Amino acid sequence: MSIQVVVVTHNSTGHLQTFLDSVPLATDRPVTVTISDNASTEGDLRPFEERPEVHVLRNGANLGYGAAANRGAAQGTSEWLVVANPDVRLTPGVLDELVEAAARWPEAGALGPGILTPEGLLYPSARLLPSLRRGIGHATLGWVWPGNPWSRAYRNDRGAPVEGPVGWLSGSFLLLRRSAFDAVGGFDERYFMYFEDVDLCDRLGRAGYPSVYVPSAKVLHVGGHSTTKDPAAAARMAKAHHRSAYRYLADRHRGPAWAPVRGAVGAGLTGRYLASRVIARVSHTEVPARALDDLPPGDAHE
Repeated sequence: MSIQVVVVTHNSTGHLQTFLDSVPLATDRPVTVTISDNASTEGDLRPFEERPEVHVLRNGANLGYGAAANRGAAQGTSEWLVVANPDVRLTPGVLDELVEAAARWPEAGALGPGILTPEGLLYPSARLLPSLRRGIGHATLGWVWPGNPWSRAYRNDRGAPVEGPVGWLSGSFLLLRRSAFDAVGGFDERYFMYFEDVDLCDRLGRAGYPSVYVPSAKVLHVGGHSTTKDPAAAARMAKAHHRSAYRYLADRHRGPAWAPVRGAVGAGLTGRYLASRVIARVSHTEVPARALDDLPPGDAHE
């Protein structure tokens, strides 16, 4: 039983050495790695191609995370598919532990490990699918009252983490059953950045393939939840996040009857985006690169 690992890169070669070195230690099974590169202009990928287990796929343009992951996945046929960020470090045996967990959950389409921050803290990477009520409460109060009940419910961080089905799992590291991934058509490539993982887990669940959190398995997100001092980059990420949030909501609330809801949420997301830019300009401090990562789109159980 082999495993294909797809790592999506864009000017992130600085992380690849550590990532690739950690992969063989994560499993006793045969494993291949596909680097799906979105037109990096920094760093040199050629040294990584010297590894016999590594294949570099040059996409020729920045396709976005989901599209690059889909193209990487198409290069293999292994029963198990891993999609990961390059700034993740796999711990010894983590892939085998996730595959073993999949045997306990034979219908699972996606399995996610516990994700540790650089400080060694467990990040809330297994969450509920948002509803309008949770989304409004979290979006409006999350900045000023992080511990509000709507944000805590959305993050699903109340109590000790346990293995079992969840609404969605962080796309920074996912083990996917290829048959399930193929059955739902992989990632929706309309999402350039953000919400592609929420959308995938939602569609998997609707098709009968639950997403299962396995907190006993661990990976370290060494570059995750970092900051950027580039205001232009921060603005682009914020805009992409809000745009993806609206796309997710609109897809799940189609038709004339939902038009007022779509309009109201669209206006709310636009206002929140503009407020985030004002706050960033006024503070003159580092802007969290995934600061808007927690923004829920709205109703429909994202």
